[in-house]
Amino acid sequence: MHTTAEESVQACPDCGTEIRVHGRFSAWCAACEWNVDPAPPEESPGRLARARRARTRRYSERLLAELTAGRALRARRDTASVLAYALALAVHAVTVAAVAAGIGLLIRGWGGFGMVPGLLLLALAWSLRPRLPRLPEDVPVLHRADAPELFALVDEVATVVGTRGADAIAVDGMVNASVGTYGIRDRRLLTLGLPLWEVLTPQQRIALLGHELGHYSNGDARHGRVVGSAYRSLRTWQYLFHPYPEPTLLAVVVNAFYAVPRWLLAGLLLLLDLLTLRASQRCEYLADRLAARAGSTEAAVGVLDRLLVSESAEVTLMRESNGSALRGPGGSRRDDERIDGLWERLAADLNSVPEHERERRRRAGIRRGHSVDSTHPPTHLRQTALLIAPPVPPAVVSDAGREGRIAAELAGARRTVARRILLDGYGA
Repeated sequence: MHTTAEESVQACPDCGTEIRVHGRFSAWCAACEWNVDPAPPEESPGRLARARRARTRRYSERLLAELTAGRALRARRDTASVLAYALALAVHAVTVAAVAAGIGLLIRGWGGFGMVPGLLLLALAWSLRPRLPRLPEDVPVLHRADAPELFALVDEVATVVGTRGADAIAVDGMVNASVGTYGIRDRRLLTLGLPLWEVLTPQQRIALLGHELGHYSNGDARHGRVVGSAYRSLRTWQYLFHPYPEPTLLAVVVNAFYAVPRWLLAGLLLLLDLLTLRASQRCEYLADRLAARAGSTEAAVGVLDRLLVSESAEVTLMRESNGSALRGPGGSRRDDERIDGLWERLAADLNSVPEHERERRRRAGIRRGHSVDSTHPPTHLRQTALLIAPPVPPAVVSDAGREGRIAAELAGARRTVARRILLDGYGA
């Protein structure tokens, strides 16, 4: 076996092919895929979760087949989406009925014990009411006056993808990014996870913005006010009918009484999920196309590559957090040095991952059907959908000056999030 400073060379135990082994990463063989996925198998999900995963993959593959055949995907309201809206309105109608019944019982029993059922129904309706999302209070939130250069970039990307920009930008410690709304006027909120933002190149950041803002263009019903609030109402119902753990005799009776509505609610959630799943998958593919239009095909594929190694970012942040806790307070100057250098250390750690390790994770991701979450198509299918289309050059290009100004605008948020990760613990 030949050895260098960082790598050693050995024969694959299965096929004998010469493989290079890096001390920090798993040894594997590109020829026969020996040890390509050495991690222990994921815990077996429940039957419904397995069925949902299979259904997600099936829809994703069908949509990819349509793209491969040259058929254009368009955001549209199909029969399933209309039925999802109808079901969501029916859920909200139950809340309205509870209000009406509560008021009626309150009036009929006014001044006596008969008011109690009416008050209970009104309290129930209040808990089920559609809630307007608010700006997060536990993470830094930037407005246009706080970060004019960042908002200008977001506006430029928004114009390219055919929508308008964000009204506020939240910055948190997740390896992710998302969009949403807040307030009665449906103002737009863009959430940037610094652990993802900081490890992307400037063009990949533009592609990321294109993908997230593209969701506004595509009209994903699952995140809309009507369907999204119906999801929340049904989950509130589920919480109210959740069985008592370690029940007493009386609680056993209550749990048995709750069984039927609990299964009914599970069925309604499953149906709503089924009705919106295909449209949600389509929206992700369309958002990826818009990401490529904004930042280039290469950048959009690069963002997905970064997501494949997102676990490495999480491990690094966990290691930094645990190391900070073990070292204990080191004085304000020492803490400042750890905090100020966190994002540079994270970027350097991910950039040091060699290409053969990235390729192993791509292949392992294909085997496991890696996806950002259960609503996203598998990552390798999203990459394939981008690569089968003609390469797209960037419509928005950043430069060092703009990147420097944006970094200065994010300096306070970077420090706040880094401090929370190191001193309060990652994920706190």
